[in-house]
Amino acid sequence: MPVYEATATAPVNIACIKYWGKRDTSLILPTNSSLSVTLDQDHLRSTTTSRADASFEKGDRLWLNGTEESIKEGGRLAVCIKELRGWRREMEEKDGGLPKLSSWPLRIASYNNFPTAAGLASSASGLAALVASLSQLYELPQTPSELSRIARQGSGSACRSLFGGFVAWREGKLADGSDSLAEEVAPRDHWPEMHALICVVSDAKKGTSSTSGMQRTVETSPLLQHRLKVVPDRMDKISKAILEKDFDTFAQITMADSNQFHAVCLDTSPPIFYLNDVSRSLIALIEELNRAAMLTTGHLVAAYTFDAGPNCVIYALEPTMRLIISTVNRFFPQEGHFPDPFGLFEGQSMEETALLNGFNGGVIRTGGWEKGAVKSLIHTRVGDGPRRLGKEESLLKADGTPKTLA
Repeated sequence: MPVYEATATAPVNIACIKYWGKRDTSLILPTNSSLSVTLDQDHLRSTTTSRADASFEKGDRLWLNGTEESIKEGGRLAVCIKELRGWRREMEEKDGGLPKLSSWPLRIASYNNFPTAAGLASSASGLAALVASLSQLYELPQTPSELSRIARQGSGSACRSLFGGFVAWREGKLADGSDSLAEEVAPRDHWPEMHALICVVSDAKKGTSSTSGMQRTVETSPLLQHRLKVVPDRMDKISKAILEKDFDTFAQITMADSNQFHAVCLDTSPPIFYLNDVSRSLIALIEELNRAAMLTTGHLVAAYTFDAGPNCVIYALEPTMRLIISTVNRFFPQEGHFPDPFGLFEGQSMEETALLNGFNGGVIRTGGWEKGAVKSLIHTRVGDGPRRLGKEESLLKADGTPKTLA
């Protein structure tokens, strides 16, 4: 008997223009459009296997990183599964020869290769991988933009992880949310020189979840109303910067939007603190790097951005990444080994790379930070959208329970 199963991976995306606030909490319709960079799945990804089988006991089951999660009726997971099942049912009603997968129970296993709930967009890649896996299992004809409407209802920013490259999530205007979807601004091969360095400040679960935090902001922050007026212009300008490969403008807008997002969090009652002292010191380091670079080259070299957590994501072009990594390591020394996936330091230690001329180390905490203040550095780059994996990479055992990963 054939096995009806599909395994997919989906990437992390990190927003340059932030999504923060919903105009409809049930459909997850945002108060503003957003734009993100998809990161390389070779370094950060969620992998999901979905299987439909008539012999499974009634009811769907899902495991995340080996732990079973409840699929609550009316909850976000259930909504995504129901919508995708509905599309499959429509196909089966039109073609009587199709196996009735829509009526069979599901077993779903998902793994992240990075910390969950630590501000690294795990829910985005996880929900995108779920939607990608189920759409492959059900052989759905819908486009990534159409699928993004379903992923959005699971986790807002998940809709952007259904594309590679540079991605916009359009807020839409319609009450039913049908025009609130993701679309590609530019593919990864348009600007492959775009790299990112993730400075993991904390891998602990954040104190205020994004869901509760953003609703408090919508209800209490006067500054949010100003933000909603300036985001449309930022969306236009950063899209143009990406298409023209204008890093200076890209960096300026990315940093300004991150700062305003966290200002809005502080303007919330009671205030929300996602950044910590290490986060703020990383901001000072990048600002000083850019100041020194402007004096010598007339151009910016890096852009920081922070989602709802203390971890810093630094966007930069490939030729400057060695300088940036070595500078970060000088002031935030690593306890562990830096993986160096692109071989930037082959035959040379990070400590041997000189500081940029004119860089004033005095803007950083005196004496630098102790080892481990930044727990790890992840060097990655702009990446592709969801991938389909082979049967040999299934996460499920023959009985439909999850395999144990090493």
